Amino acid sequence: MSDSLVTLRPRRIRLVCWASAAALLVVFSLVATSLTGRTGDGYGTFQRGDQLAMVGLGIFGALGILLFTRPRVVADARGVRVRNVIGSYELPWEVVRGVRFDRGAPWASLELHDDDLLPMVALQAADKELAVEGVRALRRLHQAHLAALAGDPAAR
Repeated sequence: MSDSLVTLRPRRIRLVCWASAAALLVVFSLVATSLTGRTGDGYGTFQRGDQLAMVGLGIFGALGILLFTRPRVVADARGVRVRNVIGSYELPWEVVRGVRFDRGAPWASLELHDDDLLPMVALQAADKELAVEGVRALRRLHQAHLAALAGDPAAR
């Protein structure tokens, strides 16, 4: 079991984010092409820079949306690495008390021995069975680590 590597990523949110980012970029590009002529009753007119700025805003908005595709959980026999939208954590199994996926929770979390909860945004309730299988895989790795500690007196 020491060779097992579990890599988990959300599925549904990635699809939604990619579609939303593409739609936002298209909308901002269409708005940019419509920025021509006078700005109103004044003397100003829309310039090429205004159009490029609008496309640039669309690109920044799309990149902001794509940040939500970043979450990932990678676990093996040594520990678990959690990458959320903002922030990453690498934890050995020794500091993990359990893997939780409470009813009604938007995502799973790691319960740590210091009573902290570390959210794992990559395991979202919206992914249903995929998330449940991911939690089960993490729990198997955690249980294998606990069993190895119980069987090896030098590891205590």
